[in-house]
Amino acid sequence: MNALALGRLAVRNVVRNPMRSGLTMLGIVIGVAAVLVMVGIGEGAQAQIRQRIESLGTNLIVISPGAHTQGGVSGGGASGNSLTVDDVELLARESLMITAISPLIASGGQVIGGTGNWRAPIQGVSTDYAHIRDLTTSSGAFFDESAVRTYEKVAVLGKTVSDILFPESDPVGERVQLRNVPFTVIGVLDAKGQSADGTDMDDVILIPYTTLQRRLSGRQFIPMILASASSPGDIAPAQEELQILMREAHELASWEEDDFTVRNQSDLAETAEGTTEVMTQLLAAIAGVSLIVGGIGIMNIMLVSVTERTREIGIRIAVGARGQDVLRQFLVESVVMTLLGGCIGIATGFAGALVLSRFTGWSTYISPQAIAMAMGCSALVGIFFGYYPARRAAALDPIQALRQE
Repeated sequence: MNALALGRLAVRNVVRNPMRSGLTMLGIVIGVAAVLVMVGIGEGAQAQIRQRIESLGTNLIVISPGAHTQGGVSGGGASGNSLTVDDVELLARESLMITAISPLIASGGQVIGGTGNWRAPIQGVSTDYAHIRDLTTSSGAFFDESAVRTYEKVAVLGKTVSDILFPESDPVGERVQLRNVPFTVIGVLDAKGQSADGTDMDDVILIPYTTLQRRLSGRQFIPMILASASSPGDIAPAQEELQILMREAHELASWEEDDFTVRNQSDLAETAEGTTEVMTQLLAAIAGVSLIVGGIGIMNIMLVSVTERTREIGIRIAVGARGQDVLRQFLVESVVMTLLGGCIGIATGFAGALVLSRFTGWSTYISPQAIAMAMGCSALVGIFFGYYPARRAAALDPIQALRQE
């Protein structure tokens, strides 16, 4: 009997008892649906993490100072004062692998303007910062190089700050006070949402770093330098190039350690995605237990089917069917039942993921690989749990089977 005939016969036997077949497949349906929903939650979380990390910057590379040591006690990473504007200018001039570079000087203070006041982070940056962080303005524009050179008192507001201080109007052209120093608002940034650690990226005020140094902080050292590689593939070589240029700029001998640190967001992305991947696998494994329960149910039903069809099996063997043919017939029936249950489970899983996403706000994504995995698991369950009943049917003595009433 060829495979097509076996398939038709298996479908006929499954359809012959729809109630029993439906109840038998229920465990597979629940198992496949549960696995898909759990995997969908995990993959959705990974995609959301990737999106949030990418929102931190385009092919971002971060240069921070090394540790400051006093009296033999280290102050920890980024506690030193080894970065200056000269470093930024040298890297911008000498580097061949980066497309943009900006110092980042963070400060904070009360902002007064519009309908009230607000305490927000103030960041001094260059014009390249907009490219590095992929920033766009919903109103007005980002400041230009002239504003940086001439220490202009201009500010670009994040969406959160703009909504709080100017809830019903466009703040472009309005005046705000940063630590009692008047600034003119020249732009409002498009919303960026939250970062991977939950920080509101729209709660920020950007001003030229030269203005912040001269008007607000007076600090000449830079706590951080941000750079952008031309493509994801260029991040590693750009990171190496920046490290070489920084060592030369700081005149470090070959035996001396770096007094700075060069990092990129790929490490953060890999760590975060690795964590969610482990959680996804754990959730899928827990949900997969229901597949095993469904497989046990199929094995029990197939054993009952063998008992009920003993005389039929004896007749088949008597007219020339081999034990191998009987084994294949029952094995195909088991696989067909689990594949049908898998198809229904996939549809149920899609519906469950959509409902969960709608009512909880969680991001879910079911990939083609997850669907293929679910179908493969269904087939394997059918083969594994259907083999013993099929083997038992193939081993029946035809004479004893024909005597069975």
